[in-house]
Amino acid sequence: MPDYLDDLRLAHVLADAADAITMDRFKALDLKVETKPDMTPVSEADKAAEELIRGQLQRARPRDSVLGEEYGAEGTGPRRWVIDPIDGTKNYVRGVPVWATLISLMEACEGGYHPVVGLVSAPALSRRWWAAKGHGAFTGRNLTSAGRIHVSGVNTLADASFAYSSLSGWEEQDRLDGFLDLGRQVWRTRAYGDFWPYMMVAEGSVDICAEPELSLWDMAAPAIVVTEAGGTFTGLDGRPGPHSGNAAASNGLLHDELLGYLNRRQ
Repeated sequence: MPDYLDDLRLAHVLADAADAITMDRFKALDLKVETKPDMTPVSEADKAAEELIRGQLQRARPRDSVLGEEYGAEGTGPRRWVIDPIDGTKNYVRGVPVWATLISLMEACEGGYHPVVGLVSAPALSRRWWAAKGHGAFTGRNLTSAGRIHVSGVNTLADASFAYSSLSGWEEQDRLDGFLDLGRQVWRTRAYGDFWPYMMVAEGSVDICAEPELSLWDMAAPAIVVTEAGGTFTGLDGRPGPHSGNAAASNGLLHDELLGYLNRRQ
């Protein structure tokens, strides 16, 4: 089995370069922000970070294809880098430090593409998480200064911490009743949002989390970090991996109950 460690090292190089761009423009008074056709914001830093990552990938991995939030798909082949230059752009443009660059390498296999490397870099929080298939999940400043992470052992909802993004998406999908019932069963709920709940599941400080509507670039990197930390990452339909347009992540022990509540309809 490939060890993917060279690809993981490259992901760190890419993240270092992206962090320099995003932090330089974070809280800038003259930051340029536009509204995309889907009515979500995009900043000049989103575009610049993705352009830089694409340029470095073209030089370092010219045979690999790339899929990014801002500039779409480019190239074909069995290896695809998936990029979200700033996950949490709404936070970024408002000066909230909860945002991250997500970088994943996916490989074609039976059933489609699956992540084999994932890195989540949140420079405004001074945090970074990463994983490579078969090598576990880690957090730290870099590859040589890191500690391995693992999901929690909480096995009852009454003791579980549940993280989510917002209420509106659940209501739009007619899942709000199940979502609220789940919230009543757990020990604690918090709306951290975006990449962060998945990283907290991976390091064991949160036990379950879910979001009702996502894109592949939102999920590819978090998915392998969670699974390499010993957890479970699926869509709300139970399909493993980041392919369902939504996500549920857990320590594995509570996953069936998590899905059961979130699939209850009115």
